[in-house]
Amino acid sequence: MPDAPAPQRLTKRTLVTISHALERAALAAAEDGPMVVFALFQRLPYFERERQVYERIASRAAATVVGLVAAQAPQLPAGTYPVLLDEKEELAREWSVVVLTPRFGAVLVARDLEEFQAGAATLESGRLFEGRSSFRRDEALHEALRLRHQLGDRLSPQALFAVDGVVARVRDLPATPGESRTDAALQLFAARAEQDHTRLRSGAHRAGPDAQRESGGHVDPADSPAMRQWTGATGVTASGVLAVAVLAVRVRHAESQEGPIGRTATRQQQAAIELLLARLRPADRATRTGPDDFRLYLPALGTEEAVAFAYGLIADFQAAEARSAFLSATVTVALTVTRRRPLPEDELQQALEWAVTRKAPVVTVAEE
Repeated sequence: MPDAPAPQRLTKRTLVTISHALERAALAAAEDGPMVVFALFQRLPYFERERQVYERIASRAAATVVGLVAAQAPQLPAGTYPVLLDEKEELAREWSVVVLTPRFGAVLVARDLEEFQAGAATLESGRLFEGRSSFRRDEALHEALRLRHQLGDRLSPQALFAVDGVVARVRDLPATPGESRTDAALQLFAARAEQDHTRLRSGAHRAGPDAQRESGGHVDPADSPAMRQWTGATGVTASGVLAVAVLAVRVRHAESQEGPIGRTATRQQQAAIELLLARLRPADRATRTGPDDFRLYLPALGTEEAVAFAYGLIADFQAAEARSAFLSATVTVALTVTRRRPLPEDELQQALEWAVTRKAPVVTVAEE
Protein backbone atom coordinates (compact mmCIF):
# COMPACT_ATOMS: atom_id res chain seq x y z
CA MET A 1 0.00 0.00 0.00
CA PRO A 2 1.37 3.50 -0.83
CA ASP A 3 2.38 5.66 2.11
CA ALA A 4 -0.62 7.34 3.71
CA PRO A 5 -0.75 11.14 3.46
CA ALA A 6 0.78 12.91 6.44
CA PRO A 7 -1.81 14.06 9.01
CA GLN A 8 -2.70 17.75 9.00
CA ARG A 9 -4.32 20.06 11.53
CA LEU A 10 -7.78 20.77 10.17
CA THR A 11 -10.77 22.67 11.49
CA LYS A 12 -14.20 21.10 11.80
CA ARG A 13 -15.43 23.25 8.93
CA THR A 14 -12.80 21.80 6.58
CA LEU A 15 -13.61 18.26 7.73
CA VAL A 16 -17.26 18.79 6.88
CA THR A 17 -16.30 19.98 3.39
CA ILE A 18 -14.15 16.88 2.79
CA SER A 19 -16.83 14.60 4.28
CA HIS A 20 -19.37 15.98 1.84
CA ALA A 21 -17.01 15.27 -1.07
CA LEU A 22 -16.65 11.62 0.01
CA GLU A 23 -20.40 11.26 0.54
CA ARG A 24 -21.00 12.68 -2.94
CA ALA A 25 -18.58 10.07 -4.31
CA ALA A 26 -20.56 7.33 -2.54
CA LEU A 27 -23.77 8.60 -4.17
CA ALA A 28 -22.33 8.84 -7.69
CA ALA A 29 -23.74 6.35 -10.20
CA ALA A 30 -21.11 3.67 -10.86
CA GLU A 31 -21.10 -0.03 -11.75
CA ASP A 32 -18.43 -0.99 -9.26
CA GLY A 33 -20.47 -2.40 -6.36
CA PRO A 34 -21.03 -3.74 -3.83
CA MET A 35 -20.19 -0.81 -1.52
CA VAL A 36 -19.70 -0.44 2.23
CA VAL A 37 -19.51 2.88 4.07
CA PHE A 38 -18.24 3.55 7.58
CA ALA A 39 -19.02 6.92 9.19
CA LEU A 40 -18.02 7.96 12.71
CA PHE A 41 -20.01 11.03 13.72
CA GLN A 42 -19.02 11.40 17.41
CA ARG A 43 -22.50 12.53 18.48
CA LEU A 44 -26.08 12.11 17.20
CA PRO A 45 -26.80 15.80 16.33
CA TYR A 46 -24.01 15.69 13.72
CA PHE A 47 -25.59 12.65 12.08
CA GLU A 48 -29.05 14.22 12.15
CA ARG A 49 -27.74 17.06 10.03
CA GLU A 50 -26.74 14.52 7.34
CA ARG A 51 -29.59 12.04 7.83
CA GLN A 52 -31.12 12.51 4.38
CA VAL A 53 -27.75 12.00 2.69
CA TYR A 54 -27.18 8.76 4.58
CA GLU A 55 -30.67 7.54 3.76
CA ARG A 56 -29.66 7.77 0.10
CA ILE A 57 -26.25 6.19 0.73
CA ALA A 58 -27.83 3.31 2.67
CA SER A 59 -30.21 2.62 -0.21
CA ARG A 60 -27.21 2.03 -2.51
CA ALA A 61 -24.71 0.37 -0.18
CA ALA A 62 -24.47 -3.22 0.94
CA ALA A 63 -23.91 -1.85 4.45
CA THR A 64 -23.63 1.61 5.99
CA VAL A 65 -22.11 1.54 9.48
CA VAL A 66 -22.65 4.63 11.66
CA GLY A 67 -20.71 5.00 14.89
CA LEU A 68 -21.54 7.53 17.60
CA VAL A 69 -21.60 8.00 21.36
CA ALA A 70 -25.04 7.21 22.74
CA ALA A 71 -26.62 5.30 25.61
CA GLN A 72 -29.04 3.51 23.31
CA ALA A 73 -29.31 2.97 19.57
CA PRO A 74 -31.10 5.86 17.83
CA GLN A 75 -33.57 5.45 14.99
CA LEU A 76 -31.48 5.31 11.80
CA PRO A 77 -32.44 4.87 8.13
CA ALA A 78 -33.11 1.37 6.81
CA GLY A 79 -29.88 -0.35 5.79
CA THR A 80 -27.86 1.69 8.29
CA TYR A 81 -26.21 -0.21 11.12
CA PRO A 82 -25.58 1.77 14.32
CA VAL A 83 -22.58 1.08 16.54
CA LEU A 84 -22.64 2.62 20.02
CA LEU A 85 -19.34 4.04 21.26
CA ASP A 86 -18.27 4.69 24.82
CA GLU A 87 -17.30 8.34 25.29
CA LYS A 88 -13.96 7.27 26.81
CA GLU A 89 -12.79 5.08 23.91
CA GLU A 90 -10.55 6.44 21.18
CA LEU A 91 -13.12 5.92 18.42
CA ALA A 92 -15.37 8.45 20.18
CA ARG A 93 -12.82 11.13 19.21
CA GLU A 94 -12.81 10.20 15.52
CA TRP A 95 -14.55 12.04 12.71
CA SER A 96 -14.09 9.52 9.91
CA VAL A 97 -15.69 8.45 6.62
CA VAL A 98 -14.62 5.38 4.63
CA VAL A 99 -16.13 4.42 1.26
CA LEU A 100 -15.03 1.10 -0.25
CA THR A 101 -16.04 -0.82 -3.39
CA PRO A 102 -14.09 -3.43 -5.42
CA ARG A 103 -12.92 -0.64 -7.73
CA PHE A 104 -12.96 2.50 -5.59
CA GLY A 105 -11.93 3.77 -2.20
CA ALA A 106 -12.11 7.09 -0.33
CA VAL A 107 -11.01 7.90 3.21
CA LEU A 108 -11.18 10.69 5.74
CA VAL A 109 -9.78 9.84 9.18
CA ALA A 110 -9.55 12.63 11.75
CA ARG A 111 -8.95 12.65 15.50
CA ASP A 112 -10.40 15.34 17.74
CA LEU A 113 -7.56 17.32 19.34
CA GLU A 114 -9.97 19.06 21.73
CA GLU A 115 -8.37 22.35 20.78
CA PHE A 116 -9.85 25.52 19.30
CA GLN A 117 -8.76 27.79 16.45
CA ALA A 118 -8.74 31.50 17.35
CA GLY A 119 -10.88 33.63 15.07
CA ALA A 120 -13.41 30.92 14.21
CA ALA A 121 -16.97 32.09 13.64
CA THR A 122 -18.35 29.56 16.14
CA LEU A 123 -17.12 27.22 18.84
CA GLU A 124 -18.15 24.33 16.60
CA SER A 125 -16.44 25.41 13.39
CA GLY A 126 -13.20 26.22 15.22
CA ARG A 127 -12.72 22.75 16.72
CA LEU A 128 -9.35 21.34 15.65
CA PHE A 129 -8.60 17.84 14.41
CA GLU A 130 -5.55 15.98 13.16
CA GLY A 131 -6.65 14.31 9.95
CA ARG A 132 -5.78 12.85 6.58
CA SER A 133 -7.82 12.05 3.49
CA SER A 134 -7.25 9.90 0.43
CA PHE A 135 -8.88 8.63 -2.76
CA ARG A 136 -6.86 5.39 -2.77
CA ARG A 137 -8.68 2.07 -2.64
CA ASP A 138 -5.90 0.30 -0.69
CA GLU A 139 -6.02 3.03 1.96
CA ALA A 140 -9.81 2.62 2.20
CA LEU A 141 -9.39 -1.16 2.52
CA HIS A 142 -6.87 -0.66 5.33
CA GLU A 143 -9.26 1.65 7.21
CA ALA A 144 -12.27 -0.62 6.64
CA LEU A 145 -10.34 -3.54 8.12
CA ARG A 146 -9.20 -1.39 11.04
CA LEU A 147 -12.74 -0.33 11.87
CA ARG A 148 -14.06 -3.87 11.40
CA HIS A 149 -11.49 -5.06 13.93
CA GLN A 150 -12.01 -2.22 16.42
CA LEU A 151 -15.80 -2.39 16.30
CA GLY A 152 -15.63 -6.18 16.61
CA ASP A 153 -18.76 -7.89 17.89
CA ARG A 154 -20.63 -4.58 18.01
CA LEU A 155 -21.18 -4.98 14.27
CA SER A 156 -24.35 -6.89 13.45
CA PRO A 157 -24.05 -10.23 11.56
CA GLN A 158 -25.58 -8.57 8.49
CA ALA A 159 -23.04 -5.74 8.55
CA LEU A 160 -20.15 -8.18 9.06
CA PHE A 161 -21.32 -10.31 6.13
CA ALA A 162 -21.55 -7.26 3.85
CA VAL A 163 -18.16 -5.87 4.92
CA ASP A 164 -16.42 -9.23 4.52
CA GLY A 165 -17.98 -9.69 1.10
CA VAL A 166 -16.68 -6.36 -0.18
CA VAL A 167 -13.24 -6.93 1.38
CA ALA A 168 -12.97 -10.29 -0.38
CA ARG A 169 -13.83 -8.72 -3.73
CA VAL A 170 -11.31 -5.91 -3.21
CA ARG A 171 -8.55 -8.40 -2.48
CA ASP A 172 -9.34 -10.30 -5.68
CA LEU A 173 -8.99 -7.23 -7.93
CA PRO A 174 -5.98 -5.04 -8.63
CA ALA A 175 -6.08 -1.34 -7.81
CA THR A 176 -7.39 0.91 -10.57
CA PRO A 177 -4.68 2.72 -12.58
CA GLY A 178 -4.72 6.47 -12.11
CA GLU A 179 -5.67 6.47 -8.41
CA SER A 180 -2.71 8.73 -7.66
CA ARG A 181 -4.11 11.36 -10.04
CA THR A 182 -7.49 11.41 -8.29
CA ASP A 183 -5.81 11.43 -4.91
CA ALA A 184 -3.61 14.39 -5.90
CA ALA A 185 -6.76 16.32 -6.82
CA LEU A 186 -8.29 15.56 -3.40
CA GLN A 187 -5.15 16.71 -1.59
CA LEU A 188 -5.25 20.03 -3.46
CA PHE A 189 -8.96 20.39 -2.77
CA ALA A 190 -8.48 19.72 0.97
CA ALA A 191 -5.52 22.11 1.22
CA ARG A 192 -7.39 24.90 -0.59
CA ALA A 193 -10.47 24.39 1.57
CA GLU A 194 -8.41 24.82 4.75
CA GLN A 195 -6.58 27.83 3.27
CA ASP A 196 -9.90 29.48 2.38
CA HIS A 197 -11.29 28.87 5.85
CA THR A 198 -8.09 30.19 7.42
CA ARG A 199 -8.30 33.37 5.34
CA LEU A 200 -11.93 33.91 6.32
CA ARG A 201 -11.06 33.36 10.00
CA SER A 202 -8.18 35.81 9.77
CA GLY A 203 -10.37 38.50 8.25
CA ALA A 204 -13.06 38.03 10.88
CA HIS A 205 -10.47 37.93 13.64
CA ARG A 206 -8.93 41.25 12.63
CA ALA A 207 -12.36 42.85 12.91
CA GLY A 208 -13.26 40.83 16.00
CA PRO A 209 -12.34 40.62 19.68
CA ASP A 210 -8.64 41.51 19.37
CA ALA A 211 -9.31 44.64 17.32
CA GLN A 212 -12.06 45.58 19.74
CA ARG A 213 -9.68 45.29 22.70
CA GLU A 214 -7.14 47.51 20.97
CA SER A 215 -9.77 50.11 20.14
CA GLY A 216 -10.99 50.60 23.70
CA GLY A 217 -11.89 47.28 25.33
CA HIS A 218 -15.28 46.49 23.86
CA VAL A 219 -17.19 43.41 25.01
CA ASP A 220 -20.14 41.88 23.19
CA PRO A 221 -23.65 42.11 24.63
CA ALA A 222 -24.56 38.64 25.90
CA ASP A 223 -27.68 38.46 23.72
CA SER A 224 -26.06 39.78 20.52
CA PRO A 225 -26.63 37.64 17.37
CA ALA A 226 -22.85 37.30 16.90
CA MET A 227 -22.35 35.98 20.41
CA ARG A 228 -25.29 33.59 20.20
CA GLN A 229 -23.88 32.24 16.97
CA TRP A 230 -20.39 31.89 18.43
CA THR A 231 -21.54 29.88 21.45
CA GLY A 232 -23.63 27.59 19.23
CA ALA A 233 -27.07 28.72 20.33
CA THR A 234 -28.19 29.12 16.70
CA GLY A 235 -26.38 26.22 15.00
CA VAL A 236 -25.76 22.48 15.07
CA THR A 237 -23.63 21.48 18.04
CA ALA A 238 -23.51 18.62 20.51
CA SER A 239 -22.75 17.98 24.15
CA GLY A 240 -19.68 15.96 25.02
CA VAL A 241 -17.09 17.46 22.68
CA LEU A 242 -15.00 20.62 23.12
CA ALA A 243 -14.52 21.64 26.77
CA VAL A 244 -15.12 25.34 27.46
CA ALA A 245 -14.32 27.20 30.66
CA VAL A 246 -17.07 29.74 31.37
CA LEU A 247 -16.57 32.39 34.04
CA ALA A 248 -19.28 34.64 35.45
CA VAL A 249 -17.59 37.73 36.90
CA ARG A 250 -19.00 40.55 39.04
CA VAL A 251 -16.95 43.69 39.61
CA ARG A 252 -18.18 45.82 42.52
CA HIS A 253 -16.61 49.27 42.63
CA ALA A 254 -15.85 51.14 45.82
CA GLU A 255 -17.38 54.58 46.22
CA SER A 256 -15.21 57.28 44.65
CA GLN A 257 -14.82 60.81 46.02
CA GLU A 258 -13.28 62.44 42.94
CA GLY A 259 -15.06 64.19 40.11
CA PRO A 260 -18.65 63.86 38.92
CA ILE A 261 -20.06 60.49 39.89
CA GLY A 262 -21.27 59.58 36.40
CA ARG A 263 -17.95 60.27 34.69
CA THR A 264 -15.91 58.56 37.41
CA ALA A 265 -18.12 55.47 37.35
CA THR A 266 -17.77 55.23 33.58
CA ARG A 267 -13.99 55.53 33.78
CA GLN A 268 -13.86 52.88 36.52
CA GLN A 269 -16.00 50.52 34.45
CA GLN A 270 -13.80 51.03 31.40
CA ALA A 271 -10.66 50.37 33.47
CA ALA A 272 -12.24 47.19 34.82
CA ILE A 273 -13.08 46.01 31.30
CA GLU A 274 -9.51 46.61 30.20
CA LEU A 275 -8.24 44.49 33.11
CA LEU A 276 -10.66 41.70 32.23
CA LEU A 277 -9.66 41.69 28.57
CA ALA A 278 -5.93 41.94 29.22
CA ARG A 279 -5.80 38.37 30.56
CA LEU A 280 -7.76 36.78 27.69
CA ARG A 281 -6.10 34.69 24.99
CA PRO A 282 -6.79 35.39 21.28
CA ALA A 283 -9.37 32.56 21.16
CA ASP A 284 -11.32 33.78 24.22
CA ARG A 285 -14.45 35.92 24.23
CA ALA A 286 -16.10 38.26 26.73
CA THR A 287 -19.67 39.46 27.08
CA ARG A 288 -21.41 41.92 29.36
CA THR A 289 -24.47 40.57 31.16
CA GLY A 290 -25.17 43.51 33.47
CA PRO A 291 -23.78 46.91 34.50
CA ASP A 292 -20.91 45.24 36.38
CA ASP A 293 -21.42 41.60 35.38
CA PHE A 294 -19.40 39.86 32.69
CA ARG A 295 -19.10 36.39 31.23
CA LEU A 296 -15.83 35.06 29.88
CA TYR A 297 -15.54 32.08 27.52
CA LEU A 298 -12.20 30.24 27.39
CA PRO A 299 -12.26 27.29 24.94
CA ALA A 300 -10.16 24.18 25.59
CA LEU A 301 -9.14 25.20 29.11
CA GLY A 302 -9.04 22.69 32.00
CA THR A 303 -10.46 23.18 35.47
CA GLU A 304 -7.12 23.83 37.17
CA GLU A 305 -6.18 26.41 34.54
CA ALA A 306 -9.61 28.06 34.83
CA VAL A 307 -9.30 28.34 38.62
CA ALA A 308 -5.80 29.79 38.24
CA PHE A 309 -7.21 32.27 35.69
CA ALA A 310 -9.91 33.35 38.17
CA TYR A 311 -7.44 33.95 41.00
CA GLY A 312 -5.10 35.69 38.56
CA LEU A 313 -7.95 38.02 37.67
CA ILE A 314 -8.50 38.85 41.32
CA ALA A 315 -4.77 39.47 41.72
CA ASP A 316 -4.82 41.83 38.73
CA PHE A 317 -7.50 43.99 40.36
CA GLN A 318 -5.65 43.97 43.68
CA ALA A 319 -2.45 45.06 41.93
CA ALA A 320 -4.32 47.81 40.08
CA GLU A 321 -5.71 49.13 43.39
CA ALA A 322 -2.22 49.06 44.91
CA ARG A 323 -0.93 51.21 42.04
CA SER A 324 -3.81 53.66 42.20
CA ALA A 325 -6.85 54.11 44.40
CA PHE A 326 -8.81 55.11 41.29
CA LEU A 327 -9.73 51.48 40.54
CA SER A 328 -10.84 50.04 43.86
CA ALA A 329 -13.04 47.04 43.20
CA THR A 330 -14.01 43.64 44.59
CA VAL A 331 -14.13 40.78 42.10
CA THR A 332 -16.26 37.65 42.49
CA VAL A 333 -16.00 34.73 40.04
CA ALA A 334 -18.16 31.66 39.48
CA LEU A 335 -16.73 29.23 36.97
CA THR A 336 -17.33 25.90 35.31
CA VAL A 337 -15.55 23.81 32.71
CA THR A 338 -18.23 22.17 30.63
CA ARG A 339 -18.87 20.03 27.59
CA ARG A 340 -22.59 20.69 27.75
CA ARG A 341 -24.43 22.41 24.92
CA PRO A 342 -26.07 24.79 25.28
CA LEU A 343 -23.63 26.17 27.83
CA PRO A 344 -25.01 26.14 31.42
CA GLU A 345 -25.09 29.92 31.73
CA ASP A 346 -28.18 30.17 33.95
CA GLU A 347 -26.70 27.76 36.51
CA LEU A 348 -23.48 29.74 36.47
CA GLN A 349 -25.31 33.01 37.12
CA GLN A 350 -27.05 31.43 40.10
CA ALA A 351 -23.67 30.31 41.44
CA LEU A 352 -22.37 33.87 41.06
CA GLU A 353 -25.26 35.27 43.10
CA TRP A 354 -24.57 32.66 45.78
CA ALA A 355 -20.85 33.56 45.82
CA VAL A 356 -21.61 37.28 46.16
CA THR A 357 -23.98 36.61 49.05
CA ARG A 358 -21.41 34.39 50.82
CA LYS A 359 -18.55 36.78 49.98
CA ALA A 360 -16.62 33.92 48.36
CA PRO A 361 -14.06 35.19 45.83
CA VAL A 362 -14.21 32.09 43.59
CA VAL A 363 -16.69 29.22 43.39
CA THR A 364 -16.48 26.27 41.00
CA VAL A 365 -19.55 24.57 39.55
CA ALA A 366 -18.76 20.94 38.75
CA GLU A 367 -19.87 19.42 35.44
CA GLU A 368 -22.86 17.11 35.94
